[in-house]
Amino acid sequence: MRRFGLMLTSAALLAACGPMTVQQAERQCFERARLAKQPRGEVSMGVGTGGRSAAEVELNVSSDFLLGRDPAAVYEMCVMQKSGQPPSRPLYARPDWR
Repeated sequence: MRRFGLMLTSAALLAACGPMTVQQAERQCFERARLAKQPRGEVSMGVGTGGRSAAEVELNVSSDFLLGRDPAAVYEMCVMQKSGQPPSRPLYARPDWR
């Protein structure tokens, strides 16, 4: 019985390492393509108790952007690596791409 549990656990772990569906890969790779197009950032400022001011800056820059890679090529390569299949449609044909 214990051996069966070990085999079942091993099978579940191996399945988790396998390729994901194209739809899952497309969702994950879309953000990578957005970062290849341009950096993303956020600035927040505020005043706290006693008049203390606070500021925070967050900037996300990808190596794909720094190397000047085409976001569509980044997207396609990423989806292929994650799912083993090409995207269901090119990046520039997606309605949510601007």
